[in-house]
Amino acid sequence: MNAGRPEAQAVARAAEPRAPIEACFEVDYAGFRLQADLALPGRGVTALFGPSGSGKTTLLRAIAGLEHHRGRLVVGGDCWQDDARGIFVPTHKRSIGVVFQEASLFEHLTVRANLDFGRRRIAAAERRVDFDAAVALMGIGHLLERKPARLSGGERQRVAVARALLTSPRLLLMDEPLAALDQARKREILPYLERLHAELDLPMLYVSHAPDEVARLADHLVLLDAGRVVASGPLAETMARLDLPTAQAEDAGVVIDGRVLAHDPHYGLVTIAFPGGSVQVAHGAEPAGRRLRLQVRARDVSLALTPQTDGSILNRVAAVVVAEAPADTPAHVLLRLDAGGTPLLARITRLSRDQLQLAPGREVWAQIKAVALLA
Repeated sequence: MNAGRPEAQAVARAAEPRAPIEACFEVDYAGFRLQADLALPGRGVTALFGPSGSGKTTLLRAIAGLEHHRGRLVVGGDCWQDDARGIFVPTHKRSIGVVFQEASLFEHLTVRANLDFGRRRIAAAERRVDFDAAVALMGIGHLLERKPARLSGGERQRVAVARALLTSPRLLLMDEPLAALDQARKREILPYLERLHAELDLPMLYVSHAPDEVARLADHLVLLDAGRVVASGPLAETMARLDLPTAQAEDAGVVIDGRVLAHDPHYGLVTIAFPGGSVQVAHGAEPAGRRLRLQVRARDVSLALTPQTDGSILNRVAAVVVAEAPADTPAHVLLRLDAGGTPLLARITRLSRDQLQLAPGREVWAQIKAVALLA
């Protein structure tokens, strides 16, 4: 959090207890069954991720109380549902903010009036999010006197998020908020969602089937498939698991949270350090210590037994082979590496594996050909 910004401070004071979220539900539809038993972090962004029809939105709606299915839900130590004890807190009494794919703004009201509608739901003594702070956080101050018809899709969603914040929620739920936007509008709104993540100490559940959104925003990942929880854990660790379908995707890779170490103005490179090493990335000047998120794809990692200093690849880190799994083609394998505590994935040919005699426990140098700077 940037403590030097008044609006950031005002929103951050809305922090809630950080007890875990306990969500256990059973859903039975004709031809579909969802079973989920989850203990989720009480802070940060948890992504509910998986293909269409996997149960992401059904689970989110159950947590919101919009659908009543068998289960139990505890948020911040308070029980909102326990069918075994006959407890079910209705949606309007749950301290939640919800943002759907469509902004669902009141078309006859200005942006200011839409925001006031959300704020008026909460008694003045119970408001934990300041109006001006929410407006500043989502960058919508210049839109307050417009009506929704004069807003772009990205602007509408930013207003919807601000309205949800002004209900002073203890839990923020987002159901594919970018799904209805084109790529340009997605690029417009993602920095605001990142800012929300960085500056607001509020647990969020974020439904998505877009890997790029999850990589940029999430701290914790719940992977769903056909109504079943395939995995649940910290984002970096879960994305590095070889036994999950995500490892077989074309853009399979890991996410690394690092800190700016230095900037080289002559070459236009910033050095970002993380446990186990550092990388240089083409980027403008950033203050030392700033948190930046990186993505390293498995296809962009090559391996060597000795440090190669006579090539064009700048980024090399010492690592140890941890595990191996088949890749999506018979010519390749996937290797999981441990680079001083930071997991990496490498997708190489079976021939290279055999020539280098790679196996779990072998020390290697991971040569990172490309790094995507996410935030």
